[in-house]
Amino acid sequence: MARVLLQSIGSPLEEIMTAKAAKANRTAMAGSAAPVVDGRVFVKGGWGEEYVARVHKKGKLTAWERIERLKDPGSNVLPVSTFVNHGVEFEGGKQCPGAGVVTCFVKVHERWTVVIANDNTVASGAWWPLTPEKIERAQEIARRLRLPVVYLVDCSGLFLPEQSRSFPGPVGAGHIFKMNSLLSAEHVPQIAGVFGDCIAGGGYMPIISDRVYMTEQAYMVIAGAALIKGAKSQKITSLMIGGPDIHVHLSNCADFRGPDDETVLDMIRRDVSLLPSTAIEYYKYGGDTAEPLYPPDDLDSLFPADYRMPYDTRQLIARLVDSSLFWELMSHRGEEMITGVARVGGLYAGFIANNQFLIDHPDLPDQKRPGAILYKEGIAKISQFSRACESDGIPIIWLQDISGFDIGAEAEKEGLLGYGSNLIYTNSTNHVPMITVLLRKASGAGYYAMAGAPYDPVIQLSTPITRLAVMEGRTLAIGAYRTRLDDNFEIISDDPEERAKVEGGMKKVEDRITADMNPLHSAALMDTDEVVLMGELREYLRAMVEMCYQGTGYRRVKNPRIWSMHDIAVLTED
Repeated sequence: MARVLLQSIGSPLEEIMTAKAAKANRTAMAGSAAPVVDGRVFVKGGWGEEYVARVHKKGKLTAWERIERLKDPGSNVLPVSTFVNHGVEFEGGKQCPGAGVVTCFVKVHERWTVVIANDNTVASGAWWPLTPEKIERAQEIARRLRLPVVYLVDCSGLFLPEQSRSFPGPVGAGHIFKMNSLLSAEHVPQIAGVFGDCIAGGGYMPIISDRVYMTEQAYMVIAGAALIKGAKSQKITSLMIGGPDIHVHLSNCADFRGPDDETVLDMIRRDVSLLPSTAIEYYKYGGDTAEPLYPPDDLDSLFPADYRMPYDTRQLIARLVDSSLFWELMSHRGEEMITGVARVGGLYAGFIANNQFLIDHPDLPDQKRPGAILYKEGIAKISQFSRACESDGIPIIWLQDISGFDIGAEAEKEGLLGYGSNLIYTNSTNHVPMITVLLRKASGAGYYAMAGAPYDPVIQLSTPITRLAVMEGRTLAIGAYRTRLDDNFEIISDDPEERAKVEGGMKKVEDRITADMNPLHSAALMDTDEVVLMGELREYLRAMVEMCYQGTGYRRVKNPRIWSMHDIAVLTED
């Protein structure tokens, strides 16, 4: 009988670096993390205490308070898409923290759910530019993993001054309702609680849900009373035309009513408890969850302050996986890549990661070549490993820190374009869930090849030191001014004025590209799903792997004794 034989990896931090180096790295990481921490505080604060007080005066809870009431006691809420629109100013200098909606993973009765909650402290939960896309992204994650969706609706409709940027597009506000329909068609449970305003598109969002609850002060209307009064000269209120008296007892657009937020949230919790139980324990195959031997907080010290310097990727993995145990496969082939299997939260996951160290040149025994670059063997290796994970039903965690593909005459002769296309085809056709983490560098076509966002991972996470771009700012500046530089990239001209102009231009390009690589900038544009602190990475990965195994019957999951991984091990062993 084939067994999964995991082996110990990693070492205590004090054995792999000096205390001085660890402190310097930790200090640099803290500086990178500070804007992320501050940004979270800003987003969670909505439009401020004044607007929180307005919500409370109406006898309602804020979105975050509702989520706290909904979740299992003692469990953590894991936000996603926190920084959408971060730093963007709209008409009148207004900002919409978190795009005016909270999307997060929440455990309810030991089941992971996706919660979508309008932030009623930001323009009464209105939809801004990218608010629909943020909601749809959360719905898509739920659809891919068959996770129950809980809508906490308190939405005044589109933020009308910006309607042209959120209403008409193919993934604009109306696409939310298509996602509602797809979730329903694919048997993904949807439960909606309506807690206040639910106007126009906000009124449509809950209707397709399996359960719709309303509080006594909630209403759902195609058009609010103010608009109707203007159009039809009628003296009415929105509660009169669309409150629970109408929709629970007459129209049948809602199922149940509750006196207040707390009661409705308890009702939603009860409904989630009636869903099929989680399969997480079943797929542990008798194994238990165990913490890594080396604390995940070490990761703040592991990464060098200078992003160009290498670190030991296996030490990173040792701080993410249970008991720091790892089954590495094909370790002596394509050494620029690391492939293997480990347990995360007691559940099996495949890992594909970039090796940062210099590696042996396969054809020139006396020479080394850089790691963190895709060469022929490494591409073939991760293609085969990705296919094996697909065959065995093992979720794949991609740990990206990549400079790109090898380039030059030799790379073209070896057919890297073909090998790379094979990898792209493999990742494009995988059905197994893929989780992508951009650790540091995510550059060029290497970002694509290692299951970057364009290849539909279930989720893509960034860190405070992620640099997502085609190339680094300095390299791009050299390319932009190549005709003004010699073979050593020095400015050709002897004219001081012209040299200053070229230097200034190159500096401007470099600074702009470097600013664009900021992970908060990427998150604001939805180019990445969430920016997590290094010490949080294991918690997010554990949660995502649990979500991959929670449901049953919608994807292949093979017993470990019949994995194709064992065939790879036999055929590549020394």
